[in-house]
Amino acid sequence: MDIFSNLILGLSVAISPINLAYLFIGVMLGMFVGIIPGFGPAAGIAILLPITFGMDPTGAVIMLSAIYYGSMYGGTITSILLNTPGDSATVASTFDGYPLAQQGRAGPALVMQAVASFFGGTVGVILITVLAPLFAQVTRSFGPPEFFLLVMMGLMTLIVMIGGNWRYGAISALIGFALGTVGVDLETGQSRFTFQSAEMIGGIDFIPIAIGLFGLGELYYAFYNGLHLSGSGGIVQYQKEKRFWPELRDFVETKFSMLRGAVLGFCIGVIPGAGATIASLMSYSVEKSISKTPERFGKGAMEGLVGPEAANNAASSGAMVPLLSLGIPGSASTAVLLAAFLMWGLTPGPLLMAQKPEFAWGLIASMYLGNVALLGLNIFAIPLFVQMIKVPYRILGPAVILICTIGTYSVNGSIIETWLMFAAGLVGFFMKLYGYSPAALVLALVLGPLAEQSLRQTLTISRGSFGIFLERPTSLWILGVTAAVLAAGLLLRRGRREED
Repeated sequence: MDIFSNLILGLSVAISPINLAYLFIGVMLGMFVGIIPGFGPAAGIAILLPITFGMDPTGAVIMLSAIYYGSMYGGTITSILLNTPGDSATVASTFDGYPLAQQGRAGPALVMQAVASFFGGTVGVILITVLAPLFAQVTRSFGPPEFFLLVMMGLMTLIVMIGGNWRYGAISALIGFALGTVGVDLETGQSRFTFQSAEMIGGIDFIPIAIGLFGLGELYYAFYNGLHLSGSGGIVQYQKEKRFWPELRDFVETKFSMLRGAVLGFCIGVIPGAGATIASLMSYSVEKSISKTPERFGKGAMEGLVGPEAANNAASSGAMVPLLSLGIPGSASTAVLLAAFLMWGLTPGPLLMAQKPEFAWGLIASMYLGNVALLGLNIFAIPLFVQMIKVPYRILGPAVILICTIGTYSVNGSIIETWLMFAAGLVGFFMKLYGYSPAALVLALVLGPLAEQSLRQTLTISRGSFGIFLERPTSLWILGVTAAVLAAGLLLRRGRREED
Protein backbone atom coordinates (compact mmCIF):
# COMPACT_ATOMS: atom_id res chain seq x y z
CA MET A 1 0.00 0.00 0.00
CA ASP A 2 2.93 2.32 0.60
CA ILE A 3 3.74 2.26 -3.10
CA PHE A 4 0.22 3.32 -4.08
CA SER A 5 0.04 6.04 -1.44
CA ASN A 6 3.43 7.35 -2.52
CA LEU A 7 2.36 7.25 -6.17
CA ILE A 8 -0.77 9.23 -5.34
CA LEU A 9 1.45 11.75 -3.54
CA GLY A 10 3.63 11.92 -6.65
CA LEU A 11 0.64 12.43 -8.94
CA SER A 12 -0.58 15.29 -6.76
CA VAL A 13 2.80 16.94 -7.28
CA ALA A 14 3.09 16.15 -10.99
CA ILE A 15 -0.40 17.37 -11.99
CA SER A 16 0.07 20.84 -10.53
CA PRO A 17 -0.37 23.36 -13.39
CA ILE A 18 3.22 24.61 -13.29
CA ASN A 19 4.75 21.10 -13.23
CA LEU A 20 2.45 19.97 -16.04
CA ALA A 21 3.63 22.95 -18.06
CA TYR A 22 7.28 22.06 -17.39
CA LEU A 23 6.52 18.45 -18.34
CA PHE A 24 5.00 19.32 -21.71
CA ILE A 25 7.78 21.81 -22.46
CA GLY A 26 10.30 19.08 -21.63
CA VAL A 27 8.76 16.42 -23.87
CA MET A 28 8.50 18.89 -26.74
CA LEU A 29 12.13 19.94 -26.34
CA GLY A 30 13.15 16.30 -26.00
CA MET A 31 11.44 15.47 -29.28
CA PHE A 32 13.24 18.35 -31.01
CA VAL A 33 16.59 17.28 -29.56
CA GLY A 34 16.03 13.69 -30.63
CA ILE A 35 15.11 14.67 -34.17
CA ILE A 36 18.38 16.56 -34.76
CA PRO A 37 20.76 13.94 -36.24
CA GLY A 38 23.85 13.43 -34.11
CA PHE A 39 22.45 15.06 -31.00
CA GLY A 40 21.09 13.03 -28.13
CA PRO A 41 19.62 13.34 -24.65
CA ALA A 42 22.95 14.14 -23.00
CA ALA A 43 23.59 17.03 -25.39
CA GLY A 44 20.03 18.30 -25.08
CA ILE A 45 20.00 18.24 -21.29
CA ALA A 46 23.45 19.83 -21.06
CA ILE A 47 22.57 22.66 -23.45
CA LEU A 48 19.17 23.34 -21.89
CA LEU A 49 20.24 22.93 -18.26
CA PRO A 50 20.93 26.66 -17.73
CA ILE A 51 17.33 27.63 -18.62
CA THR A 52 16.12 25.80 -15.51
CA PHE A 53 18.01 28.08 -13.14
CA GLY A 54 15.62 29.91 -10.89
CA MET A 55 12.94 27.25 -11.31
CA ASP A 56 11.53 25.10 -8.54
CA PRO A 57 13.82 22.05 -8.16
CA THR A 58 11.00 19.54 -8.65
CA GLY A 59 9.68 21.27 -11.78
CA ALA A 60 13.20 21.68 -13.17
CA VAL A 61 14.08 17.99 -12.77
CA ILE A 62 10.70 16.94 -14.19
CA MET A 63 11.43 19.04 -17.26
CA LEU A 64 15.00 17.75 -17.69
CA SER A 65 13.85 14.14 -17.24
CA ALA A 66 11.16 14.72 -19.88
CA ILE A 67 13.88 15.94 -22.25
CA TYR A 68 15.81 12.75 -21.45
CA TYR A 69 13.16 10.18 -22.32
CA GLY A 70 11.46 12.41 -24.90
CA SER A 71 14.59 12.45 -27.04
CA MET A 72 14.41 8.65 -27.28
CA TYR A 73 11.10 9.03 -29.09
CA GLY A 74 12.35 11.74 -31.45
CA GLY A 75 15.57 10.00 -32.40
CA THR A 76 13.70 7.24 -34.19
CA ILE A 77 11.98 9.61 -36.65
CA THR A 78 15.22 10.29 -38.50
CA SER A 79 16.19 6.61 -38.20
CA ILE A 80 13.05 5.62 -40.12
CA LEU A 81 12.84 8.48 -42.61
CA LEU A 82 16.51 9.14 -43.31
CA ASN A 83 18.43 6.08 -42.15
CA THR A 84 20.19 8.52 -39.80
CA PRO A 85 19.84 7.72 -36.08
CA GLY A 86 19.24 10.77 -33.92
CA ASP A 87 21.24 9.06 -31.19
CA SER A 88 23.26 5.86 -30.77
CA ALA A 89 20.34 4.28 -28.90
CA THR A 90 18.25 4.39 -32.09
CA VAL A 91 20.86 2.81 -34.36
CA ALA A 92 19.06 -0.55 -34.24
CA SER A 93 15.87 1.17 -35.41
CA THR A 94 17.49 1.93 -38.77
CA PHE A 95 17.97 -1.76 -39.57
CA ASP A 96 14.29 -2.34 -40.37
CA GLY A 97 12.76 1.11 -39.92
CA TYR A 98 14.34 2.60 -43.02
CA PRO A 99 13.55 -0.45 -45.23
CA LEU A 100 9.92 -0.11 -44.11
CA ALA A 101 9.95 3.53 -45.24
CA GLN A 102 11.45 2.50 -48.57
CA GLN A 103 8.58 0.05 -49.00
CA GLY A 104 6.07 2.88 -48.59
CA ARG A 105 5.28 2.04 -44.96
CA ALA A 106 6.88 5.00 -43.21
CA GLY A 107 3.54 5.95 -41.63
CA PRO A 108 2.86 2.56 -40.04
CA ALA A 109 6.51 2.36 -38.95
CA LEU A 110 6.34 5.76 -37.23
CA VAL A 111 3.10 4.89 -35.46
CA MET A 112 4.36 1.46 -34.37
CA GLN A 113 7.57 2.93 -33.00
CA ALA A 114 5.50 5.43 -31.01
CA VAL A 115 3.35 2.64 -29.57
CA ALA A 116 6.41 0.50 -28.79
CA SER A 117 8.19 3.46 -27.17
CA PHE A 118 5.11 4.17 -25.07
CA PHE A 119 4.80 0.53 -24.03
CA GLY A 120 8.49 0.19 -23.17
CA GLY A 121 8.57 3.48 -21.29
CA THR A 122 5.40 2.66 -19.35
CA VAL A 123 6.61 -0.82 -18.39
CA GLY A 124 9.87 0.77 -17.29
CA VAL A 125 8.12 3.33 -15.09
CA ILE A 126 5.92 0.62 -13.53
CA LEU A 127 9.03 -1.36 -12.66
CA ILE A 128 10.66 1.80 -11.25
CA THR A 129 7.62 2.28 -9.03
CA VAL A 130 8.01 -1.22 -7.63
CA LEU A 131 11.78 -1.62 -7.54
CA ALA A 132 13.18 1.83 -6.68
CA PRO A 133 11.94 1.73 -3.05
CA LEU A 134 13.39 -1.80 -2.67
CA PHE A 135 16.73 -0.64 -4.04
CA ALA A 136 16.67 2.31 -1.66
CA GLN A 137 16.05 0.04 1.35
CA VAL A 138 18.84 -2.33 0.36
CA THR A 139 21.36 0.44 -0.23
CA ARG A 140 20.82 2.15 3.12
CA SER A 141 23.40 -0.26 4.53
CA PHE A 142 25.98 0.75 1.92
CA GLY A 143 29.17 2.34 3.16
CA PRO A 144 32.16 3.99 1.46
CA PRO A 145 33.57 0.64 0.15
CA GLU A 146 30.29 -0.20 -1.60
CA PHE A 147 29.91 3.25 -3.14
CA PHE A 148 33.48 3.15 -4.45
CA LEU A 149 32.89 -0.26 -6.03
CA LEU A 150 29.60 0.91 -7.57
CA VAL A 151 31.36 3.87 -9.18
CA MET A 152 34.04 1.56 -10.54
CA MET A 153 31.40 -0.89 -11.81
CA GLY A 154 29.60 1.85 -13.71
CA LEU A 155 32.75 3.10 -15.37
CA MET A 156 34.25 -0.30 -16.15
CA THR A 157 31.07 -1.68 -17.68
CA LEU A 158 30.67 1.47 -19.76
CA ILE A 159 34.25 1.17 -21.03
CA VAL A 160 33.76 -2.46 -22.01
CA MET A 161 30.28 -2.05 -23.50
CA ILE A 162 30.92 1.01 -25.67
CA GLY A 163 31.75 0.46 -29.31
CA GLY A 164 35.22 0.96 -30.68
CA ASN A 165 38.47 0.40 -28.82
CA TRP A 166 38.02 -0.22 -25.08
CA ARG A 167 41.46 1.30 -24.50
CA TYR A 168 40.17 4.59 -25.84
CA GLY A 169 37.27 4.35 -23.40
CA ALA A 170 39.69 3.82 -20.53
CA ILE A 171 41.81 6.80 -21.63
CA SER A 172 38.65 8.93 -21.84
CA ALA A 173 37.69 7.95 -18.30
CA LEU A 174 41.17 8.77 -17.02
CA ILE A 175 40.92 12.24 -18.58
CA GLY A 176 37.63 12.71 -16.76
CA PHE A 177 39.18 11.61 -13.46
CA ALA A 178 42.06 14.05 -14.02
CA LEU A 179 39.64 16.94 -14.59
CA GLY A 180 37.78 15.91 -11.43
CA THR A 181 40.91 16.41 -9.31
CA VAL A 182 41.13 20.12 -10.14
CA GLY A 183 40.32 22.32 -7.15
CA VAL A 184 40.89 22.00 -3.41
CA ASP A 185 41.86 18.71 -1.81
CA LEU A 186 39.15 18.16 0.80
CA GLU A 187 41.51 16.26 3.11
CA THR A 188 44.59 18.51 3.08
CA GLY A 189 43.06 21.81 1.95
CA GLN A 190 45.74 22.22 -0.72
CA SER A 191 44.97 23.58 -4.19
CA ARG A 192 45.46 21.11 -7.03
CA PHE A 193 46.03 21.98 -10.68
CA THR A 194 44.39 25.40 -10.37
CA PHE A 195 47.31 27.24 -12.07
CA GLN A 196 46.87 30.02 -9.47
CA SER A 197 43.45 30.87 -10.86
CA ALA A 198 40.88 31.86 -8.24
CA GLU A 199 38.06 30.65 -10.49
CA MET A 200 39.53 27.14 -10.59
CA ILE A 201 39.65 26.69 -6.81
CA GLY A 202 36.12 25.36 -6.82
CA GLY A 203 37.04 22.80 -9.47
CA ILE A 204 35.99 22.46 -13.09
CA ASP A 205 32.25 22.83 -13.32
CA PHE A 206 30.41 20.02 -15.03
CA ILE A 207 28.21 22.24 -17.18
CA PRO A 208 30.76 23.84 -19.57
CA ILE A 209 32.44 20.45 -20.13
CA ALA A 210 29.16 18.66 -20.86
CA ILE A 211 27.86 21.41 -23.13
CA GLY A 212 31.15 21.53 -25.00
CA LEU A 213 31.63 17.77 -25.39
CA PHE A 214 28.09 16.90 -26.40
CA GLY A 215 26.67 20.11 -27.84
CA LEU A 216 29.57 21.76 -29.66
CA GLY A 217 31.44 18.50 -30.25
CA GLU A 218 28.54 17.02 -32.23
CA LEU A 219 28.09 20.30 -34.10
CA TYR A 220 31.76 20.54 -35.07
CA TYR A 221 31.61 16.93 -36.28
CA ALA A 222 28.61 17.80 -38.47
CA PHE A 223 30.56 20.75 -39.91
CA TYR A 224 33.53 18.44 -40.52
CA ASN A 225 31.26 16.16 -42.56
CA GLY A 226 30.13 19.13 -44.66
CA LEU A 227 26.49 19.21 -43.57
CA HIS A 228 26.64 23.01 -43.35
CA LEU A 229 27.43 23.21 -47.08
CA SER A 230 24.18 21.53 -48.11
CA GLY A 231 21.11 23.67 -48.56
CA SER A 232 18.88 21.13 -46.85
CA GLY A 233 21.39 19.50 -44.54
CA GLY A 234 21.24 16.38 -46.68
CA ILE A 235 17.71 15.67 -45.46
CA VAL A 236 14.96 14.40 -47.73
CA GLN A 237 11.31 15.42 -47.65
CA TYR A 238 8.75 13.33 -45.81
CA GLN A 239 5.95 12.29 -48.12
CA LYS A 240 2.51 11.36 -46.83
CA GLU A 241 1.24 7.94 -47.75
CA LYS A 242 -2.19 6.62 -48.56
CA ARG A 243 -2.24 4.40 -45.46
CA PHE A 244 -0.76 6.14 -42.44
CA TRP A 245 -2.07 3.77 -39.75
CA PRO A 246 -0.67 0.28 -39.14
CA GLU A 247 -2.66 -2.82 -39.95
CA LEU A 248 -4.03 -5.19 -37.29
CA ARG A 249 -1.43 -7.79 -38.19
CA ASP A 250 1.33 -5.35 -37.26
CA PHE A 251 0.07 -5.28 -33.68
CA VAL A 252 -0.56 -9.03 -33.55
CA GLU A 253 2.90 -9.94 -34.89
CA THR A 254 4.77 -7.59 -32.54
CA LYS A 255 2.90 -7.92 -29.22
CA PHE A 256 5.47 -10.28 -27.70
CA SER A 257 8.34 -8.33 -29.25
CA MET A 258 7.22 -5.27 -27.30
CA LEU A 259 7.05 -7.21 -24.04
CA ARG A 260 10.43 -8.89 -24.52
CA GLY A 261 12.06 -5.61 -25.50
CA ALA A 262 10.58 -3.75 -22.54
CA VAL A 263 11.66 -6.30 -19.91
CA LEU A 264 15.11 -6.83 -21.46
CA GLY A 265 15.66 -3.09 -21.85
CA PHE A 266 14.75 -2.30 -18.25
CA CYS A 267 17.03 -5.03 -16.86
CA ILE A 268 19.96 -3.78 -18.95
CA GLY A 269 19.19 -0.15 -18.13
CA VAL A 270 19.47 -0.82 -14.40
CA ILE A 271 23.10 -1.95 -14.89
CA PRO A 272 25.31 1.16 -14.59
CA GLY A 273 27.19 1.72 -17.83
CA ALA A 274 25.16 -0.57 -20.11
CA GLY A 275 22.57 1.92 -21.37
CA ALA A 276 19.89 2.12 -24.04
CA THR A 277 22.25 1.46 -26.95
CA ILE A 278 23.24 -1.97 -25.66
CA ALA A 279 19.61 -2.71 -24.77
CA SER A 280 18.30 -1.91 -28.26
CA LEU A 281 21.02 -3.89 -30.04
CA MET A 282 20.52 -6.89 -27.76
CA SER A 283 16.77 -6.74 -28.30
CA TYR A 284 17.27 -6.75 -32.07
CA SER A 285 19.57 -9.77 -31.79
CA VAL A 286 17.03 -11.61 -29.61
CA GLU A 287 14.14 -10.92 -31.99
CA LYS A 288 16.15 -12.06 -34.98
CA SER A 289 17.41 -15.21 -33.27
CA ILE A 290 13.95 -16.43 -32.15
CA SER A 291 12.10 -15.43 -35.31
CA LYS A 292 10.83 -18.21 -37.58
CA THR A 293 11.72 -16.01 -40.57
CA PRO A 294 15.03 -14.33 -39.67
CA GLU A 295 15.69 -13.61 -43.33
CA ARG A 296 13.08 -10.79 -43.16
CA PHE A 297 15.21 -8.84 -40.70
CA GLY A 298 17.07 -5.99 -42.32
CA LYS A 299 14.48 -5.91 -45.10
CA GLY A 300 11.54 -4.37 -43.26
CA ALA A 301 10.49 -6.66 -40.38
CA MET A 302 8.22 -4.77 -38.00
CA GLU A 303 9.50 -6.87 -35.06
CA GLY A 304 13.00 -5.61 -35.81
CA LEU A 305 11.77 -2.06 -35.25
CA VAL A 306 9.37 -2.57 -32.36
CA GLY A 307 11.65 -4.67 -30.11
CA PRO A 308 14.59 -2.22 -30.02
CA GLU A 309 12.23 0.75 -29.60
CA ALA A 310 10.57 -0.80 -26.55
CA ALA A 311 14.00 -1.75 -25.21
CA ASN A 312 15.69 1.66 -25.49
CA ASN A 313 12.80 3.47 -23.81
CA ALA A 314 12.55 0.89 -21.03
CA ALA A 315 16.32 1.17 -20.56
CA SER A 316 15.97 4.94 -20.15
CA SER A 317 13.54 4.29 -17.31
CA GLY A 318 15.74 1.57 -15.84
CA ALA A 319 18.72 3.93 -15.70
CA MET A 320 16.73 6.10 -13.27
CA VAL A 321 16.73 3.30 -10.65
CA PRO A 322 20.46 3.44 -9.75
CA LEU A 323 20.35 7.22 -10.09
CA LEU A 324 17.51 7.65 -7.58
CA SER A 325 18.37 4.82 -5.18
CA LEU A 326 22.19 4.82 -5.32
CA GLY A 327 23.10 8.25 -6.64
CA ILE A 328 25.07 6.46 -9.39
CA PRO A 329 24.38 7.59 -12.98
CA GLY A 330 24.39 4.76 -15.48
CA SER A 331 24.89 6.86 -18.61
CA ALA A 332 26.01 10.26 -19.80
CA SER A 333 22.41 11.50 -19.75
CA THR A 334 21.77 10.47 -16.16
CA ALA A 335 25.17 11.94 -15.26
CA VAL A 336 23.88 15.31 -16.44
CA LEU A 337 20.71 14.74 -14.41
CA LEU A 338 22.85 13.93 -11.35
CA ALA A 339 24.68 17.23 -11.79
CA ALA A 340 21.29 18.98 -11.95
CA PHE A 341 20.18 17.23 -8.74
CA LEU A 342 23.32 18.35 -6.93
CA MET A 343 22.97 21.94 -8.13
CA TRP A 344 19.59 22.18 -6.40
CA GLY A 345 20.85 20.60 -3.20
CA LEU A 346 19.23 17.23 -3.86
CA THR A 347 21.41 14.21 -3.12
CA PRO A 348 20.20 11.06 -4.89
CA GLY A 349 20.76 7.96 -2.84
CA PRO A 350 19.23 5.68 -0.26
CA LEU A 351 17.71 8.51 1.79
CA LEU A 352 16.25 10.55 -1.07
CA MET A 353 12.92 8.74 -1.24
CA ALA A 354 12.52 8.93 2.53
CA GLN A 355 13.63 12.54 3.01
CA LYS A 356 12.18 14.03 -0.20
CA PRO A 357 9.22 11.79 -1.08
CA GLU A 358 7.30 14.55 -2.86
CA PHE A 359 10.27 15.13 -5.17
CA ALA A 360 11.16 11.49 -5.88
CA TRP A 361 7.59 10.31 -6.38
CA GLY A 362 6.61 13.47 -8.23
CA LEU A 363 9.38 12.69 -10.73
CA ILE A 364 8.27 9.05 -11.09
CA ALA A 365 4.61 10.03 -11.52
CA SER A 366 5.54 12.63 -14.13
CA MET A 367 7.11 9.87 -16.24
CA TYR A 368 3.71 8.16 -16.52
CA LEU A 369 2.17 11.39 -17.78
CA GLY A 370 5.15 12.14 -20.01
CA ASN A 371 4.84 8.83 -21.84
CA VAL A 372 1.15 9.48 -22.53
CA ALA A 373 1.96 12.96 -23.86
CA LEU A 374 4.75 11.60 -26.05
CA LEU A 375 2.49 8.93 -27.54
CA GLY A 376 0.06 11.63 -28.68
CA LEU A 377 2.85 13.86 -29.98
CA ASN A 378 4.48 11.06 -31.93
CA ILE A 379 1.31 9.99 -33.67
CA PHE A 380 -0.43 13.27 -34.38
CA ALA A 381 2.43 15.75 -34.66
CA ILE A 382 4.87 13.75 -36.79
CA PRO A 383 4.46 16.03 -39.85
CA LEU A 384 5.19 19.06 -37.64
CA PHE A 385 8.33 17.59 -36.10
CA VAL A 386 9.60 16.36 -39.45
CA GLN A 387 9.83 19.99 -40.58
CA MET A 388 12.71 20.47 -38.17
CA ILE A 389 14.94 17.99 -39.97
CA LYS A 390 14.70 20.25 -43.01
CA VAL A 391 16.49 23.11 -41.21
CA PRO A 392 19.97 23.46 -42.81
CA TYR A 393 22.94 23.04 -40.52
CA ARG A 394 24.29 26.40 -41.71
CA ILE A 395 21.29 27.95 -39.91
CA LEU A 396 21.04 25.49 -37.04
CA GLY A 397 24.77 25.60 -36.22
CA PRO A 398 25.13 29.29 -35.28
CA ALA A 399 21.92 29.08 -33.24
CA VAL A 400 23.28 26.14 -31.23
CA ILE A 401 26.62 27.89 -30.65
CA LEU A 402 24.81 31.01 -29.43
CA ILE A 403 22.61 29.02 -27.06
CA CYS A 404 25.61 27.10 -25.69
CA THR A 405 27.60 30.29 -25.09
CA ILE A 406 24.77 32.16 -23.38
CA GLY A 407 23.85 29.12 -21.31
CA THR A 408 27.39 28.49 -20.09
CA TYR A 409 28.12 32.12 -19.25
CA SER A 410 24.82 32.54 -17.42
CA VAL A 411 25.66 29.80 -14.89
CA ASN A 412 28.41 31.65 -12.98
CA GLY A 413 29.11 34.66 -15.19
CA SER A 414 32.58 33.25 -15.84
CA ILE A 415 34.42 33.94 -19.08
CA ILE A 416 36.94 31.21 -18.14
CA GLU A 417 34.14 28.62 -18.09
CA THR A 418 32.97 29.89 -21.46
CA TRP A 419 36.43 29.31 -22.91
CA LEU A 420 36.48 25.90 -21.23
CA MET A 421 33.25 25.10 -23.06
CA PHE A 422 34.79 25.94 -26.45
CA ALA A 423 37.91 23.93 -25.58
CA ALA A 424 35.72 20.99 -24.53
CA GLY A 425 33.91 21.30 -27.86
CA LEU A 426 37.20 20.83 -29.73
CA VAL A 427 38.11 17.91 -27.48
CA GLY A 428 34.67 16.39 -28.07
CA PHE A 429 35.10 16.71 -31.83
CA PHE A 430 38.46 14.94 -31.84
CA MET A 431 37.17 12.27 -29.46
CA LYS A 432 34.29 11.51 -31.82
CA LEU A 433 36.60 11.63 -34.84
CA TYR A 434 39.13 9.17 -33.42
CA GLY A 435 36.78 6.87 -31.52
CA TYR A 436 37.24 8.03 -27.93
CA SER A 437 34.28 8.14 -25.54
CA PRO A 438 32.87 11.50 -24.37
CA ALA A 439 30.37 9.53 -22.27
CA ALA A 440 33.17 7.85 -20.30
CA LEU A 441 34.87 11.21 -19.75
CA VAL A 442 31.66 12.80 -18.48
CA LEU A 443 30.86 9.92 -16.14
CA ALA A 444 34.39 9.98 -14.73
CA LEU A 445 34.25 13.76 -14.25
CA VAL A 446 30.98 13.50 -12.31
CA LEU A 447 31.87 10.37 -10.36
CA GLY A 448 35.57 11.11 -9.84
CA PRO A 449 35.20 13.26 -6.71
CA LEU A 450 32.73 10.72 -5.25
CA ALA A 451 35.15 7.85 -6.01
CA GLU A 452 38.08 9.71 -4.47
CA GLN A 453 36.15 10.60 -1.33
CA SER A 454 34.76 7.07 -0.92
CA LEU A 455 38.19 5.47 -1.43
CA ARG A 456 39.82 7.76 1.12
CA GLN A 457 37.08 7.06 3.66
CA THR A 458 37.41 3.32 2.98
CA LEU A 459 41.17 3.33 3.50
CA THR A 460 40.75 5.39 6.67
CA ILE A 461 38.30 2.82 8.03
CA SER A 462 40.57 -0.10 7.08
CA ARG A 463 43.79 1.69 8.09
CA GLY A 464 45.15 1.47 4.57
CA SER A 465 44.18 -2.13 3.83
CA PHE A 466 42.45 -2.96 0.54
CA GLY A 467 41.32 -6.25 2.06
CA ILE A 468 38.19 -4.49 3.31
CA PHE A 469 36.65 -4.94 -0.13
CA LEU A 470 36.82 -8.72 0.35
CA GLU A 471 35.64 -8.75 3.96
CA ARG A 472 32.19 -7.19 3.47
CA PRO A 473 29.43 -9.39 1.96
CA THR A 474 27.86 -6.54 -0.01
CA SER A 475 31.22 -5.60 -1.51
CA LEU A 476 31.72 -9.21 -2.60
CA TRP A 477 28.31 -9.20 -4.29
CA ILE A 478 29.15 -6.01 -6.18
CA LEU A 479 32.51 -7.45 -7.24
CA GLY A 480 30.74 -10.58 -8.49
CA VAL A 481 28.15 -8.62 -10.47
CA THR A 482 30.91 -6.43 -11.94
CA ALA A 483 32.88 -9.49 -13.02
CA ALA A 484 29.77 -11.03 -14.62
CA VAL A 485 28.89 -7.85 -16.50
CA LEU A 486 32.46 -7.38 -17.70
CA ALA A 487 32.60 -10.99 -18.89
CA ALA A 488 29.30 -10.57 -20.74
CA GLY A 489 30.58 -7.36 -22.35
CA LEU A 490 33.80 -9.02 -23.49
CA LEU A 491 31.86 -11.95 -24.97
CA LEU A 492 29.58 -9.54 -26.83
CA ARG A 493 32.57 -7.69 -28.25
CA ARG A 494 34.19 -10.96 -29.32
CA GLY A 495 30.92 -12.02 -31.00
CA ARG A 496 30.79 -8.72 -32.91
CA ARG A 497 34.36 -9.19 -34.14
CA GLU A 498 33.61 -12.72 -35.31
CA GLU A 499 30.50 -11.49 -37.20
CA ASP A 500 32.58 -8.77 -38.85
